[in-house]
Amino acid sequence: MRVSLFDFELPPELIALRPARPRDAARMLVIDGDEPFGDRTVRDLPGLLRAGDVLVFNDTKVIPAQLEGRRGEARIGATLHKRIDLRRWQAFIRNAKRLHEGDTIAFANGVAAIAEQRHDDGAWTIAFAGDEPVELLLERAGRMPLPPYIAGKRAADEADRSDYQTIFADKNGAVAAPTAALHFTPDLLASLDAAGVKRETLTLHVGAGTFLPVKAADTAEHAMHSEWGRIDAATAARLNAVRKAGGRIIAVGTTSLRLLESAADEDGAIQPFEGDTAIFITPGYRFRAVDGLMTNFHLPRSTLFMLVSALIGLKRMQAAYAHAIEQGYRFYSYGDASLLIP
Repeated sequence: MRVSLFDFELPPELIALRPARPRDAARMLVIDGDEPFGDRTVRDLPGLLRAGDVLVFNDTKVIPAQLEGRRGEARIGATLHKRIDLRRWQAFIRNAKRLHEGDTIAFANGVAAIAEQRHDDGAWTIAFAGDEPVELLLERAGRMPLPPYIAGKRAADEADRSDYQTIFADKNGAVAAPTAALHFTPDLLASLDAAGVKRETLTLHVGAGTFLPVKAADTAEHAMHSEWGRIDAATAARLNAVRKAGGRIIAVGTTSLRLLESAADEDGAIQPFEGDTAIFITPGYRFRAVDGLMTNFHLPRSTLFMLVSALIGLKRMQAAYAHAIEQGYRFYSYGDASLLIP
């Protein structure tokens, strides 16, 4: 499909630079089959689901993956995006023309890394020096990797260390938050429990590649980034039992949806999964694992807008986004939510 089909005009003032407070006070656009669009709030979610449905959350934890340093006199920026092993990461490098294989990058507070290898896509493999766990080094030298559409308007600050983390965050490894789950609070979870809505977690370590623009003119020519994920056998069995009992599987966030679809077999049964996925979902895809999606509003021409268009239909999503823009919904990572039931 032509990538231009997924373009739309977004007024820049609708890009949210801070989250709603409290988190579950965010607005939520409900797209349920052919029903008229519903303008609700996230707090309404328990009344919009059925007892026996299950919400599936991503329990990945965002690490302070953005680093500033020097190679000699040259300023070098690094954004980690995929872990290779205990000390080595793939990273996007700013001012990479000043960097050569074998160079040492000196980051803040005594943290250093060796530039090991440049890859064809422009990313680098860097290896952190010393014996301390890399997680400790990042806490000392890194900052939260805000998306470019926020970072271009303001610097990350102390508030972002908690704002850009979901209440499910448990397993270190993401360099971008699974933002649909940012809306959840203990009070909202208690209301969902009372309504008989179940919840499960999986892990997908979101990479910075999620923000890379689609440069190809046709979706068939786009190379999707890969991310590591895991669904254990017990979780897969419980999710399959929900389906058999007549409940719906509602993914919270496109990351959860992509991993669930990666793990599903041809009959829709979710299998245990551990490894990389580079699944790219565009209109025409046959969904096997999920019955709905809660997600934020996505960038024009992005793989994520393509995904929601595959779930709901391109014309329907174009109309929904036009409605959201007209009604002043806040977009992107710190913005409002949508509930999509095909």
